[in-house]
Amino acid sequence: MNDTVIRTEDLTKSYGRRRGVVGVNLEIRRGEVFGYLGPNGAGKTTTVRTLLDFIRPTGGQASIFGLDSHRDGLAIRQRVGYLPGELVLYENMTGAEVLRYLGHLRGGVAESRVADLAARLDSDLSRPVKTLSHGNRQKIGLIAAFMHQPELLVLDEPTLGLDPLVQQAFYRLIAEAKAEGRTVFLSSHILPEVERVCDRVGIIREGKLIAVEDVAALKSRALRRLEIHFARPVPPGAFAGVAGVRDLTVEDSILRCTVMGSLDALVKAAAQFEVLNLVSHEPSLEEIFLAYYGGGDSHAA
Repeated sequence: MNDTVIRTEDLTKSYGRRRGVVGVNLEIRRGEVFGYLGPNGAGKTTTVRTLLDFIRPTGGQASIFGLDSHRDGLAIRQRVGYLPGELVLYENMTGAEVLRYLGHLRGGVAESRVADLAARLDSDLSRPVKTLSHGNRQKIGLIAAFMHQPELLVLDEPTLGLDPLVQQAFYRLIAEAKAEGRTVFLSSHILPEVERVCDRVGIIREGKLIAVEDVAALKSRALRRLEIHFARPVPPGAFAGVAGVRDLTVEDSILRCTVMGSLDALVKAAAQFEVLNLVSHEPSLEEIFLAYYGGGDSHAA
């Protein structure tokens, strides 16, 4: 059995003067959760739409399940659960009616499965779509993607608008899909989300795939911006040469720095003094790209 579920070879999509994606080479294996990470506008949605043959590539090619994404598009989509980044639903239908309609298009989906997903995602399917918030519409989209237990889930910014409790339920659904041997392709601009649920991550910047990493390797180089508040002023020299620390400044009793990788050495150095508070600031993706990849020269691992 071929263990490659998604493969792209020099996949390119140009919109004239607007950037799409350039020369993307991906190979995603059966049973893995693959994160596609990049800021808004980086090319994540273009990649997804080209993979599923909603738009045609300018160059290169893509295959899913060993089938050509254009020639065999219908056969592929029967085996895929998809959540688009810009979800559009029938406004005058209730959530239940939308899902029943979509289930019929797939040849029927068990109502018990839909009810179970609705309960887990705290989704009220009795209300008309036009009365729902973005987050509640997103729940219906997730149910539609998961309800037929597809071999491949393609999820474009799936947690957008979801409250934290529903996000936890979504992460459990992803873990269950992986345990059942299904494959997940998940695009996101949220690094902690990708680190939490994915096995590997492809990082896209300005339309180019700049790296493919195991999540364990990504975590080993985690970037954090920290503030440590001490009870009294501390000498900057006490933190000189601490492993992984850069951009260190000390103003009276507040230390600010950036740390790449383990915090162990910094925590041990700080433990010499009385610590009142430690604040971690999430870096932007652009900061992460510059720190990890020196501005975006592409490589793969």
